[in-house]
Amino acid sequence: MEYSQKVMEHFRNPHNVGEIPDADGVGKVGNPTCGDIMNLYIKVKDGIITDAKFKTFGCGAAIATSSMVTDLVKGKTIEEALEVSNRAVAEALGGLPPIKMHCSVLAEEALQSAIADYYRRQGLELPEQLRHIQKHDEDLHEKVHGSGE
Repeated sequence: MEYSQKVMEHFRNPHNVGEIPDADGVGKVGNPTCGDIMNLYIKVKDGIITDAKFKTFGCGAAIATSSMVTDLVKGKTIEEALEVSNRAVAEALGGLPPIKMHCSVLAEEALQSAIADYYRRQGLELPEQLRHIQKHDEDLHEKVHGSGE
């Protein structure tokens, strides 16, 4: 499998690794098939993402996409960050092998999950493009905790 130079750079020396203890939004996603787990933390001030960090357990492509997505959203408004797609992440890395494109999807989902968490913490209604996350989170909660709470 051939990785671009940029993927290898972000894998060997990932940017923004770590947690933000007082994060304004936290996104947690995982792909049970491949075992990749991503946690993404964002800090927001005046509607702008001032910091983003990640902790990822997974393959090189998962680490590289996590690193790149945090680079891409720093300094962007929440609205601009919502436009960052898995394709944008993959393109910024100089492409990913088709078998590893799911890693860029995870990075996009982790970002969207962190932004959705930010909206919830602010008591704001989720924008249309994040409504699927709310449904997914509710379904997941029910699977984990059952419906009899």
